[in-house]
Amino acid sequence: MASSVICTTLLIEKSPQALPFGAACIASAIKHFDELKGLVNVSLKAFCLEDKDFPKDKNAAAQYIAEKLSREAARSSGQAIICFSCFVWNIEILKTASDILRSQGIITIAGGPEITAHPSFYKSFDYTVSGEGEVSVPSLITKIINKSEKSDKVIISQSPDLSLIHSPYLDGIIDPAEYEGALWELARGCPFKCAYCYESKGQKTVRMFPMERIKAELDLFAKKKVPQVFVLDPTYNVNKKRAVELLRLIASKTPDTFYYFEARAELIDRELAHEFTKIPCALQIGLQSANEETLRLVNRPFDKKKFVRGLSILNEEGVTFGLDLIYGLPGETFGSFREGIDFAISQYPNNLEIFCLSVLPGTDLFDRADGLGLVYEKEPPYHVIKTKELLVDDMKRAEKLSMACTSFYNSGRAVPWFNSVCRLLKYKPSKVFELFYEKYTDFCQQICGQCGHENHLEIEKLQLDFLKEECKLKNLQRYFPAIEDIVRFYGAISRTTDTGKEECLSLNYDAEYVASDYASDIRYFVENLKPKKCRIQTFMNKGEADFRFIK
Repeated sequence: MASSVICTTLLIEKSPQALPFGAACIASAIKHFDELKGLVNVSLKAFCLEDKDFPKDKNAAAQYIAEKLSREAARSSGQAIICFSCFVWNIEILKTASDILRSQGIITIAGGPEITAHPSFYKSFDYTVSGEGEVSVPSLITKIINKSEKSDKVIISQSPDLSLIHSPYLDGIIDPAEYEGALWELARGCPFKCAYCYESKGQKTVRMFPMERIKAELDLFAKKKVPQVFVLDPTYNVNKKRAVELLRLIASKTPDTFYYFEARAELIDRELAHEFTKIPCALQIGLQSANEETLRLVNRPFDKKKFVRGLSILNEEGVTFGLDLIYGLPGETFGSFREGIDFAISQYPNNLEIFCLSVLPGTDLFDRADGLGLVYEKEPPYHVIKTKELLVDDMKRAEKLSMACTSFYNSGRAVPWFNSVCRLLKYKPSKVFELFYEKYTDFCQQICGQCGHENHLEIEKLQLDFLKEECKLKNLQRYFPAIEDIVRFYGAISRTTDTGKEECLSLNYDAEYVASDYASDIRYFVENLKPKKCRIQTFMNKGEADFRFIK
């Protein structure tokens, strides 16, 4: 009489970046655990907040999950066990679902980052497991089924030997083709101990997965023609030699797959940057703050010269990268936060992601929050409400800049021309965001609330309306036709890159000049080039967007 074990989670969105990887890892570990073979049937079941039939009300959502899981568990004649993978965004719903299931005699186990943070806190589960669960969860289930030995209700896991962990991709627990992408673990751990991160209290070591497993997963990604892979390592380039080796392996096995990495700018050199150019990829780099005192307070090493040099190398090599900023950090004033935005944009990132600080339980920052003057939400997502330096109104102003940056710069695909326009208008980037939000408040809020499904042409129109008015206020009307050309040209190129669809444009200036380095200095461009109307058509040329003149 086999027991039923269901590994489940609630995903925040439907995307390759949000597949149920943690729950799949536990399912894989249970499947291969020698003492459980023949005793359990293990399955993976994921829910998503974006599913059409998923309830919006939290209590209704919990009831929905419990009913689905209860129905599936009833197919087994043995003991039913549900393993929940818990995160900040799903814990409240999952603990209510667990209460319902437990009332039906179903045993529940919870793990994941939110449980690891404070495993003794949540009483809605029969058992909680802190840390990596690939050994401790199957061992716990063995005890539950055999009833021969009582287990602690709270289990603190030891880090398993990564060479003994099975891949949920290779054993068929999860199919990356179903999610049109994959989350990929190459290592666990981080050498840095940033106070706001779950790694802040862990061992300052990085454990690598065996190269044999990595090669086999790459072969599977190639076979499945996986279009994109998100590498989960918090610092991919912490070991440069291995990073280079893996990039070369990726290039040889999956040359058409797009990869996303998290990296440290200070550790970028020419050789590594050049290897990144050999595969389709993008890097996301944590700046968090440009205030060195703030970074010191959160134990984040920062060498500004090395940081800038690393980004310069990426720009010179043509590697796409984005930056992250956090508002609400200790020691950060509203003024220094704005300086962080201005510094970040000056490095020409492809995107600038700006987040509110979450004081996560289980982190070093959580322990020191009161002493640092951080006032934050006591329930998930634990956002900072105010600090000594950033009062409530300042936090709201920072959020507005974040929304404007997302709308105007990120969703507006403004990187090719944004700094050039700022120089002409003599505005700092944060000033542009402030003014844009003031004029288009509802639009900024709408864009940031719809998970990126924005209409770029609509944003482009607002950008041009905004810039036209600012040029008029500054008596710079003569420069606007050039600005209009540059914005529309790069907008069309970006849309063709995304969709492959051709677009026709009428321009005020010769497109060859609009697409050249001359356009980086708009004042020089207008004062030294005569208008020359032309029509162009964008098209895809050997995998890249290009243009041709048309009559």
